[in-house]
Amino acid sequence: MKPIQLTVQTKSHSYPIVIGSNLVSRISIILKQNSINFKKCLLVVDKNISKKIIFKIKNSLNKKGTHVFNFKASEKNKNQNSVNNILKILLKENFSREDCLITIGGGITGDVGGFAASLFKRGLTFINLPTTLLSQVDSSIGGKTGVNTEYGKNLIGSFYQPKLVISDIDFLKTLPKRELICGYGEVLKHSLILDKKFYNYLDKNVFHILNLKSPYIEKAIFESCKIKREIVQKDETEKKIRKVLNFGHTFAHAYEACLGYSKKLNHGEAVILGMNTALKFSLKNKLIKNEEVKSILTHLEKVKLPINIKKFFSLKDLNKILSFMTKDKKNNSDKINLVLLKKIGQPIYKNQYSKNDLATFLRQELIN
Repeated sequence: MKPIQLTVQTKSHSYPIVIGSNLVSRISIILKQNSINFKKCLLVVDKNISKKIIFKIKNSLNKKGTHVFNFKASEKNKNQNSVNNILKILLKENFSREDCLITIGGGITGDVGGFAASLFKRGLTFINLPTTLLSQVDSSIGGKTGVNTEYGKNLIGSFYQPKLVISDIDFLKTLPKRELICGYGEVLKHSLILDKKFYNYLDKNVFHILNLKSPYIEKAIFESCKIKREIVQKDETEKKIRKVLNFGHTFAHAYEACLGYSKKLNHGEAVILGMNTALKFSLKNKLIKNEEVKSILTHLEKVKLPINIKKFFSLKDLNKILSFMTKDKKNNSDKINLVLLKKIGQPIYKNQYSKNDLATFLRQELIN
């Protein structure tokens, strides 16, 4: 199947997303096709990426001065120290703003590397090679970069768009099933907030997608990217409509932080769990019909996605979860902002919920 390309057009600039197979060996050609030139580049590489793939990439960039920073990608290492380590290399090797930083890894690698690129001399050319399904359909699009702190997730960061995104499907073949399911959670989220037709497609073809069958996996990535592109183009810096992309995320980020960003619950799983919680909260507040919720829950159960918060938390965790929810970066008052669902394809952004509202609801979820 030929590579698919779509362009994201923001107020700051436009950039292409290239989706296809065996793209890493064609990087120099893709760069040339998109008029991207540089003398030096720093590869910020997730340590899980095989040396064979890195060799292919370096070989494709054989006329460039290439440096490598091996990054142990984890939520705990998504911090300012990692950013500083990248900046030290760029400074030591005397990179200019016309040189380039290329991230090769999942969303954490892209977020950390992209944030460093945004800081270096107020903006270094940034190219993203997302290697997980989660990053290919979500974090690589839209320019959000940043790091975690002890106070919560992604509280320090910037909006900094890449110059190019290359999503090579072959990377996905190396992923464990758990990682594919995590990425699928974001694909599902995009369908739920904007496109019921796409949701129906996913419901019918989910197992083809998770088994990386062509053309199902390419279509799932492409349609998911299209949805996120549509929203990002309307609201690059998350002032209005882009907030709907956070469906399930206020709960999810609190769940992750409560567990100390442990491997017990990774980001994609937390988002799925958060969407399930947001759905039930939407139903409790009579925003969505029971039939719609049943359809989504049946889909989640069919794919065996994580939906039971009692598997991860107990009543003793309630105050800790609420504490992280109140610190969420989307809040602008003492109320907690939530993205909820009115029906499939129609989200609703509400900021009318107090800590007590959430405490009552979550207490029932943790007990029943």
